[in-house]
Amino acid sequence: MKRIILSLAALIMAAGTALADNDKPITVDQLPATARQFISTYFSGVKVSLAKMDTEIFDKSYEVVFTDGNKVEFNSKGEWKDVDCKFTQVPEGIIPPQIKNYVAANYKDMKIVKIDRNKRDYEVELSNGLELKFDLKFNLIDIDN
Repeated sequence: MKRIILSLAALIMAAGTALADNDKPITVDQLPATARQFISTYFSGVKVSLAKMDTEIFDKSYEVVFTDGNKVEFNSKGEWKDVDCKFTQVPEGIIPPQIKNYVAANYKDMKIVKIDRNKRDYEVELSNGLELKFDLKFNLIDIDN
């Protein structure tokens, strides 16, 4: 009986692993409406090089890479999680005003080139490589270089 249970557990784990980390190229039209609206608002006129859907066991996410090297990641609802603008700067409309004001006051000549948000915090990377982390109330909680 123990052997059957172990075999069944191994089979379930193998099936779960096969389903996890499944990247699939998609068209922009297959993105959630929220993601499509985000792209047309903040990256209008920039060509999409690649759009893909990443299916995990319990979650789904999307990634869009533009021809200029910028990249945006979205959650399953199409809300942005990560915006990476390596060669330019993150569009100002994406950045919460409190973070924008903090950076303008403390790092006058720096641009925000990456912003990442999750359930606990926001993290921004400046053009000088400095990373600032803010809690959900926009209090600075960490600086990393």
